[in-house]
Amino acid sequence: MIVGHYATALIAHQKYPKGTLLFFLIVSQLQDFLWFIFHYLGLEHTTPADAFDATIPNMYADMLYSHDLLPQLVWMVLIFIIGRLIFKDNKIAIVGAIVLLGHYVLDFFSGHPHYIFGEETHEFGLGLYETNPYLAIAIEAIFSAAALWYFFSQESKTGIVRSTKNKATILGVFVYGILFMLSTATVSLRETLGIPELGFSFSTLIPTLLFTYISMVLILNYAIPKFEVKNGTLR
Repeated sequence: MIVGHYATALIAHQKYPKGTLLFFLIVSQLQDFLWFIFHYLGLEHTTPADAFDATIPNMYADMLYSHDLLPQLVWMVLIFIIGRLIFKDNKIAIVGAIVLLGHYVLDFFSGHPHYIFGEETHEFGLGLYETNPYLAIAIEAIFSAAALWYFFSQESKTGIVRSTKNKATILGVFVYGILFMLSTATVSLRETLGIPELGFSFSTLIPTLLFTYISMVLILNYAIPKFEVKNGTLR
């Protein structure tokens, strides 16, 4: 799951605005950011190397340290400590840890399978990325739509009125995320577009994913705080 994780960050920030939106956005995708770091450290090597060859089922990484169950306990404690140090608030620290755990829970339904600690241990997850990627994407789309409906409905109750452009920007991030996944659900971009193997450095998988994730964080962090209240005052 990709954009579904960001949806949890929006709701967490809405309920606990003292905890900055950027904090919750990063925490919601911390496991994936750790995966990118561990890839470059040689701990969680990811294939295929070329983004144009990637499909959801054929993408593989032994996410031992970033996504397996036992390391989640370490990451939750770390996020709690960071949240407590930054915001001086136990509630925000706890919510940050819960958002991080939510990443693992959501991946259970829509993602690659994860393990207790290593592939030789018990497997957690439906593994729909490998067996039925379209169902996995459908689950993510439904969850994201429900979370966004709740987010916007709660804003309306507090008198927040967003401009059509602003709301379209926010929704666009989530629509793009779903389309991004659909574009490589079972067929690679190389097969779809007939892209020759030219070996361009920009086509490598991890930098492409990292750029996508960071772009989503920056756009949401920019767009979410901008809204119109009923008296027309821009915030």
